Amino acid sequence: MEPLPPLTEEERERSRWQLSVEGFGEEGQRRLRGASVLISRCGGVGSLVAYELAAAGIGRLVLAHGGNLRLNDLNRQLLMSHDGIGRSRVQQAAERLRAFNPTLTLETIDSNITEENVADLVGRVDLVVDCAPLFKERLLMNREAVQQRKPLVDCAMFELEAQLTTILPGRTPCLACLYPLPPVVWQREFPVFGAVAGMIGCMAAMEAIKLLSGLGNPLLGSLLLCDLRIMTFQRVTVHRRRDCPVCQTLWQKEAGTSS
Repeated sequence: MEPLPPLTEEERERSRWQLSVEGFGEEGQRRLRGASVLISRCGGVGSLVAYELAAAGIGRLVLAHGGNLRLNDLNRQLLMSHDGIGRSRVQQAAERLRAFNPTLTLETIDSNITEENVADLVGRVDLVVDCAPLFKERLLMNREAVQQRKPLVDCAMFELEAQLTTILPGRTPCLACLYPLPPVVWQREFPVFGAVAGMIGCMAAMEAIKLLSGLGNPLLGSLLLCDLRIMTFQRVTVHRRRDCPVCQTLWQKEAGTSS
């Protein structure tokens, strides 16, 4: 295990207000400084994940998002600007994040997650935050995170509803336990308020911070369901599917090790 990087005086001052959080301290900050995170899509949800992780002092972000900004993206994609319509989303996100936190190391991939790039991208980081709207992409990242034993925070929203869960391969159910097959009817374009996307993005960023720093209790084996239309939050237990083709092998290995 590599030693934790030291904090510069500038980094210590930047994070001063969170260093006093009980159970976090300078060691937690150094853990964030030494960590790397892949974020799939930097749109309505992912832009807030990236922004809050940059604010918290994460060391490196890998952003994967293909395509150029459109006018109808601007109700939720807060790392973009009106002047950037027609320009690469991921490049604009990187520019904004570098201006916000110049100590942040950034890698940009002007492509969405695919079968061809998923193994490489997951292999570059310590943790994955899945913010993709399409189930095919989400399930790809889940499969690869499980195979590489990388923690994954999965967050999603639709209209005024949102959900969040954290997956630790070999310890918790995976996303394929929840969704053995992608829903038949699902479209890229769906009802979105930026405030709902931003809310669940901030909560996903906090899950990533907790996992990387050892702070608090992440949503392991639980799914948080939020309905902002009636302002309710419900935490439900997620169960492993014994026939899940994605995480079945890891569970068998864990069982063999503990017996």
